[in-house]
Amino acid sequence: MPKNLLITEKPSVAMEFAKVLKIDTARKDGYIEANDWVITWCVGHLITMSYPEKYDENLKFWRLDTLPFLPKEYKYEVIPSVEKQFNIVKNLLLREDIDTIYVGTDSGREGEYIYRLVDKMIGVTGKNKKRIWIDSQTEEEILRGIKEAKDLSEYDSLSDSAYLRAKEDYLIGINFSRLLSIIYGRRIAKQINEDKACISVGRVMTCVLGMVVSREREIRNFVKTKYYKVLGKFGDETSSFAAEWKVTENSKMFNSPKLYNESGFKNENDAKDFILSLKDKDAVITDIKKSKQKENAPLLFNLAEIQNECTKRFKIKPDETLEIIQNLYEKKLVTYPRTDARVLSSAVAKEISKNLNGLAKNFKDAETQAIINKMISEKYSTNLLKTKYVNDSKITDHYAITPTGQGFENYDKLPELQKQIYKLIVKRFLSIFFPPAEFNKLSLNINIENETFSASGKVCTKLGFMEITKGLFANASTEEKDDEDDNNLDIFKNLKKNDKINVVNFETKDSETSPPNRYNSGSIILAMENAGKLIEDEELREQIKGAGIGTSATRAEIIKKLEKIKYIDINSRTQIITPTNKGEIIYDVVNMSMPDMLNPKLTASWEKGLDMVAKKEINSQEFMTKLENYIHSKIDKLVIKI
Repeated sequence: MPKNLLITEKPSVAMEFAKVLKIDTARKDGYIEANDWVITWCVGHLITMSYPEKYDENLKFWRLDTLPFLPKEYKYEVIPSVEKQFNIVKNLLLREDIDTIYVGTDSGREGEYIYRLVDKMIGVTGKNKKRIWIDSQTEEEILRGIKEAKDLSEYDSLSDSAYLRAKEDYLIGINFSRLLSIIYGRRIAKQINEDKACISVGRVMTCVLGMVVSREREIRNFVKTKYYKVLGKFGDETSSFAAEWKVTENSKMFNSPKLYNESGFKNENDAKDFILSLKDKDAVITDIKKSKQKENAPLLFNLAEIQNECTKRFKIKPDETLEIIQNLYEKKLVTYPRTDARVLSSAVAKEISKNLNGLAKNFKDAETQAIINKMISEKYSTNLLKTKYVNDSKITDHYAITPTGQGFENYDKLPELQKQIYKLIVKRFLSIFFPPAEFNKLSLNINIENETFSASGKVCTKLGFMEITKGLFANASTEEKDDEDDNNLDIFKNLKKNDKINVVNFETKDSETSPPNRYNSGSIILAMENAGKLIEDEELREQIKGAGIGTSATRAEIIKKLEKIKYIDINSRTQIITPTNKGEIIYDVVNMSMPDMLNPKLTASWEKGLDMVAKKEINSQEFMTKLENYIHSKIDKLVIKI
């Protein structure tokens, strides 16, 4: 009787599939078997690319005349530490009674690569091969994934992209690490007082090192400049407000060399002289604008956003965040974590009430229940289809990270930090159903002898989703307070255009320029996602997204590797990243020899190329030809200089 073989990425995931398929037989050595199903697992990667010396023993030695290393056929080998599990998987794949293979590795490029390597190494033929593609580990999602499993060949382009990503990292790492080590290794060894030095170069890693070093040097070379602003205080002694002077074309200070910028003087005495020139002059309101503003809840979390958030809130590294959310995923509490999307698909949005009902009925958390009770009592709409939180065009493999509304049998056993991160995801999810926050805004200009003073105010009139972010439903010990302007606008309400207004006094205010902030282990993930730009504005981040450095699945590991090889330091308390002396020396070598390796745009363009392969916009050979030509040209240029 023919059987189905299901292969997952981890044993724990295999157990979840077994539960859903109602297989309660005892676990055997490396697999589970029942009447219709056999379930086995990889343990992460079982296969790896072979080192150059496996092609030719002479390649063990690093010499210029062996570069570039560009094999015609790539060699792979079983990782020794997992050879036993590989043999178990191999025997099962080749069993005659196995008719259909269901691939249940993680639904992404790396998960695809893990299985394809095994399949290729073994040479599996004559079987039906189907791909399970799921967004969560819930029972209904697993059953849907099995029922709707597509032929594995439909994912061939994703597989091609995965193979190319590995080859690209392999070729760039081997060729350029060897090249630079041969040319500059002795010099660097002297600089760092070591017997020998190996320069480690990576397609993404070196670019990220460049971001860290460039930022550090920008800060180091920054010279603070002091300047002086002019403020006017208007109203009376009991009720007044401050307005700031700014130069305009009508100002007597327009294009004056005494100004540092449009709102400040280089010299304090010049600022004071300017104030004296305004003494006893009439002040008139020339412009006054009153408006109402609405602000919607932020988009849902993708992996980069929650890694950044967890670094800020809990001071943990991105790889720790990923590990925690991966565990929440495997415990059926949240959807697939390795996602770049911050929105839902229209199909998921139509069924979102299931997630909400699951939270309402089964999550015994007082704060969450208070939020949901408010939603029910106020009759908030759960129809998201025409909102910014649903956009099929912004989803590739998976939608945003959301709570499934299931898995609560596992919640109580979680460590406290994992519970807090889960609740963070829940709150972000629930906030999108709340109405927008509403504000009254006012801005006005005051003219004194053609000199303009400006003031503005903003006050929240309805909290809306901010009831959640401000923690008004419970103790907000882990929530950051929103920096809203709570100035009372009553002082402005009787003011009108062309009104004269009393000047209480003028004063100077010391200001100074400030250097950019250092990256922390979370903010650099966001900068990688946006091709080297650290963009604070959420809407702008969404607009330019699409050409990042690395992927959601790999960015945390890259940061971890840079720290491991001592190119960067990460402060364990603050998570602030600084380059080491060694890291700066390596940066200088790369910058001198192949500076484009430090360019985020170039690195992002390679990632874009891989994405184009996955989308069948270009073929594998076209990508490989460009890669090999690039490596040839770099090596040729450097060797000529020697």
